[in-house]
Amino acid sequence: MATETLLFLGQVPYLFGVFLVIQIWYFVYNHFCPFLDRIPHLKHLNPRRACVKFGLHLVPLAEFLAWQGSRNCSKKHDHGEESTDDPDELELPDWSYYKEGFVTLYRVIPWRFTSRLWGQVNDKNLPERLRQPLLGLYVWLFGCDVTEALVEDLTYYKNLQEFFKRQLKPEVRPIDQQHALVSPCDGKVLHYGEVKHCMLEQVKGVTYCLKTFLGPNNWYSDDSEDTNPSFAVDKITDEEYLESLNIKEGNKLFNCIIYLAPGDYHRFHSPTSWSAAHRRHFPGELFSVNPGIAAWIKGLFNLNERVVITGQWQCGFFSMAAVGATNVGSINIYFDKELNTNVKGAYADGAFHDKSLRKVNPESKSPEKMGISLDKGAGIGEFNLGSTIVLIFEAPEDFRFNIEQGEKVKFGERLGSM
Repeated sequence: MATETLLFLGQVPYLFGVFLVIQIWYFVYNHFCPFLDRIPHLKHLNPRRACVKFGLHLVPLAEFLAWQGSRNCSKKHDHGEESTDDPDELELPDWSYYKEGFVTLYRVIPWRFTSRLWGQVNDKNLPERLRQPLLGLYVWLFGCDVTEALVEDLTYYKNLQEFFKRQLKPEVRPIDQQHALVSPCDGKVLHYGEVKHCMLEQVKGVTYCLKTFLGPNNWYSDDSEDTNPSFAVDKITDEEYLESLNIKEGNKLFNCIIYLAPGDYHRFHSPTSWSAAHRRHFPGELFSVNPGIAAWIKGLFNLNERVVITGQWQCGFFSMAAVGATNVGSINIYFDKELNTNVKGAYADGAFHDKSLRKVNPESKSPEKMGISLDKGAGIGEFNLGSTIVLIFEAPEDFRFNIEQGEKVKFGERLGSM
């Protein structure tokens, strides 16, 4: 036992080194890539290739996580294989040897704490004389179009949080009335398509489970309760869960994922006219939802904190989920003042907090409770930094998306039609 302890302690410096590697890699990948091409002397530099080259020089620090990987690397050196400095001809290493160790270390970093801290920093009011240069630097780095803001004067925003949640001029985001579904936010389309075998893709080839993401189908219960979905969801098959959604004959289940980058407009809106009947809040991690990280961690969206709103639209079942991410201090829903996200304290895996949004209409003689009616384009909520919106909905078999994977879309632009 003493020998094992000494061996473990001997690895601590390496673990600390790998921790720093991950921090550096995350910082470069998530913050430098969006604006490297804005620096005059780096306009012709491919940012992603640059990060890959940078990462390749850091990989040896993590080789102790995979002895087989080290042996493979040494074999290449023994055979005298030459390396190349041409980023277009770079041969990437077999990440399978390193991936598990990096993911494990990445997951132990206290992202929830750092995100709360970042939220507090964003809330600190800036001296008026510093607002223009500091916010102007953020605008330049992330390519924000201030001319679209309702208030263009940067000195109007007391802190970075207010600038994140800035309102836009109504005329810069016209709502497409020709298509059944429009984009609920500004962002990049990560994935779209039909839901098959109760699984969804967060990025190409990396999946997460529909049952775990939405939780048990008791959305029309009027009781608000704190529950663990493992008691219900794990006891039913995928087919039974899909049947519980009551998909109409001739309809299929579709999904669309839109990623909001730090420079995007941070509010999200109703993508169609529908009735919201239920809100479910899953406390969770706050891992980055950057496509690069999402490609590493399977089931990332099921691990992260999220707020899922479910209801009905013209075709049947409809849900809209706001997924939290690193440095997202909170998720605000305009019609749910009780919602409190990214709070201190531990939480049980898979736990969630329910709230019914259905109420009796005082102007109606019917005692039936109705959900909140949301018109296409109506404001729903906001992130305190970029994150992800996931749409899961029922539609006829002939429903077609009018977007491409990787396409940049803006709030109000077409997503799909029937």
